[in-house]
Amino acid sequence: MARMKPPIPRHLDLKKDQGLTVHWSDGKVSFFPVLHLRRNSPSADARAMREEMTNNPLTVLSGKPGPLASELTAVGMELVGNYAVKISFSDGHDTGIFSWDYLRAIDPDHNHEMPDQP
Repeated sequence: MARMKPPIPRHLDLKKDQGLTVHWSDGKVSFFPVLHLRRNSPSADARAMREEMTNNPLTVLSGKPGPLASELTAVGMELVGNYAVKISFSDGHDTGIFSWDYLRAIDPDHNHEMPDQP
């Protein structure tokens, strides 16, 4: 039996002050608000912070003030091969590479377990 390929983006539209819209090969359209993308960045430092906050609800966040949620924007996006995008944010964060599988998993319209990122 032929194995179905996972959906891939057919069109990406980044509105820097709103979020990323992805039109998938299976017909689904997903919208990822900028703050959602930033909070779910798959970068090692962001992943470590989420794990620490899960294990210790009294985790002290960095003393470096960040922009208010309403001020956070995406400042750029670039393709990484044919499997992901790298998004840069106005708070200086630019190390998260969002694979297509990871984007599907963090789709705000679905409650999925967060996948492990290499």
